[in-house]
Amino acid sequence: MDAKERENSMKTANNSAIYSSLALWTVVTVIGVFLRFVIDTVLFSYISWAILAVGFIMCCVTAFKILNAK
Repeated sequence: MDAKERENSMKTANNSAIYSSLALWTVVTVIGVFLRFVIDTVLFSYISWAILAVGFIMCCVTAFKILNAK
């Protein structure tokens, strides 16, 4: 990795928008976990699992953006 690529990687990793996005998706994931235990019905359970899965996947995508993995 040359100096220009390293500089671009550092700019991407230090971008505050990425960390804001990571915080948002972490909150979505926590909401999915919370909703999982609120009401014990089949439909509500599926909805909470879907929210949890979307939040988790987006957290992983955002973390890979920080690591500059494609």
